[in-house]
Amino acid sequence: MTIKVAITDDHPMVLAGLRHTLAANPDIMLTGAYATGESLLSALPALRPDVLLLDLQLPDMPGRMVALQVLKQYEDIRILVLSSQEDTCYIQEMMELGCSGYLLKSTTGHALLLDAIQKVYYGENFLDEALSKQLMTGILKNRKKSDKTIALLTRKEKEILGYIVDGGSSSHIAAQLGISVRTVETHRYSLMQKLEVKNAPELVRKAIELHLLK
Repeated sequence: MTIKVAITDDHPMVLAGLRHTLAANPDIMLTGAYATGESLLSALPALRPDVLLLDLQLPDMPGRMVALQVLKQYEDIRILVLSSQEDTCYIQEMMELGCSGYLLKSTTGHALLLDAIQKVYYGENFLDEALSKQLMTGILKNRKKSDKTIALLTRKEKEILGYIVDGGSSSHIAAQLGISVRTVETHRYSLMQKLEVKNAPELVRKAIELHLLK
């Protein structure tokens, strides 16, 4: 059976390498390559690949948001993250969202990539051995920190934190929750104080790292 694969990555050299690798395998058919999350999402209704190779850093939206939309709308598509992000928090977050595998661009050769595609296609999850060990170490290290931090957050702060992680602005969050922008900003400031960070990107990173949205 031929495995239909789509790629979302905005780096021309990466795309060229992936095209070459996939073309060399007669059991895999490349159905499309996209440089933005929006172009992929627009094409998916007609495209319907079996496996999606997804980069996390796209020019128009975070790979996390792309994965959320794909997994929500297309239960049969397996997502295999192919990223340069090595931090445990990213690996853990994407796997817990429902992605089927996570590979590093820096260490993934042709054979490993093809093996990963085939395994996730047949319903398995895939992490190479080094990433599996790294992930387990990170989970054990952050578990105690996470429990203590969650205990400090109010229900409303947790709700607002979820919107912030998804890229929501203060005005968007205020509209969604029916509260004022000033109230959102107050909660945002409180979150940064409790998580000991200085800005929104650090807040998102810490939330993912400590798995605060469980």
